Amino acid sequence: MLIPLSIRTKFRRLLEPPARALIATGVSPSAITLLGIIPAVLSAVAFGKGLIRTGGVLMGVAGLFDLADGLVARLGRKESTFGAFLDSTVDRYAEIAIFVGLAVLYRQDVALYGVLAALGGSLMVSYTKARAEGLGVACPGGMMQRPERMVILILGALIGAAALPWAIWLLAVLANATAIERLLRTRSAMASQIRKQDHKSNG
Repeated sequence: MLIPLSIRTKFRRLLEPPARALIATGVSPSAITLLGIIPAVLSAVAFGKGLIRTGGVLMGVAGLFDLADGLVARLGRKESTFGAFLDSTVDRYAEIAIFVGLAVLYRQDVALYGVLAALGGSLMVSYTKARAEGLGVACPGGMMQRPERMVILILGALIGAAALPWAIWLLAVLANATAIERLLRTRSAMASQIRKQDHKSNG
């Protein structure tokens, strides 16, 4: 986790008043989740057209939607298993859309390989956690979770055309490193479970 928990907590507190205002309107967390795909797609279009800073701003808006749906669900006591599933699914589509926009932007540049590596790493970070938990193994944390991935791309885009490729390559390396970290952590946890089972059966 590259973004300290204290910063995450402070940022969520700043968003609590608008989240409570949304709750008062009766809007559902799932509706916010689905609306969040719009700025993500617009960000992809902006990147594809070479409007790099505009793409970064729209990515930030998409990130606010991603935070708002969780806050509205928690503060409004509307958390649900399907809501969490929908949120994760929409997040993946949003990421794919943004990387497609970046791929169009760099279609004739070596940075395209960085975009593809970053996309693969980002998806594998999510997949390794979901697969491990599906097998009954907790797989928390990691240095390159979705907020960190978003922040790196947003900052790179806002700084401008010279910085964005570096941000993409950094994301590619760290995201894949996180996926490998989760793979090794899961293997260690599974080995520990097997040892405990063997100890019980032998005892």
